[in-house]
Amino acid sequence: MAGNNRRSIFRRRQAGLTDYRRRLKLLRGRKPRAVVRVSNTRTTCQLVTWAANGDLVTVSKTGSDLVKKHGWPSDGSLKSVPASYLVGFAMGKAAVANGATEAVLDIGLAASSRGGRVYAALKGMVDAGLEIPHSDDVFPDEDRLNGTHMNEGVAKAVESTKKSIEGAY
Repeated sequence: MAGNNRRSIFRRRQAGLTDYRRRLKLLRGRKPRAVVRVSNTRTTCQLVTWAANGDLVTVSKTGSDLVKKHGWPSDGSLKSVPASYLVGFAMGKAAVANGATEAVLDIGLAASSRGGRVYAALKGMVDAGLEIPHSDDVFPDEDRLNGTHMNEGVAKAVESTKKSIEGAY
């Protein structure tokens, strides 16, 4: 057929799930990717390396892990700024324990807004000892990371959960 000369589009690109141009830039650096995703219910942080037959997730932590393993309140938010910070901190500690030293931040198609949950997770990873290129002005305020902007109960939960994470690694 003469009019059927269309270029095929990758399925994930067509669905709006992957920006292949940005992904290729990240992969060319040959460093592991610190992937941060914030869903409707929780924050997820993963350390991902490239492999020919598919990406390999070497470390993965979610907001649910905070409740199950580290004493985060079960009625607390799993995607708030303090929870995102703690998920990033737990992932960073686990990655350092597995021998990782550096990574590149991958926020996917999420909006890049200063002081947001994605950058709270990045701050947690950096505080845990991972070397990730960043600018300090994107991080949320310390009051927001520690939960003092919410109430004293959240601030105490952040402190005890962080101590639990440090003790685990």
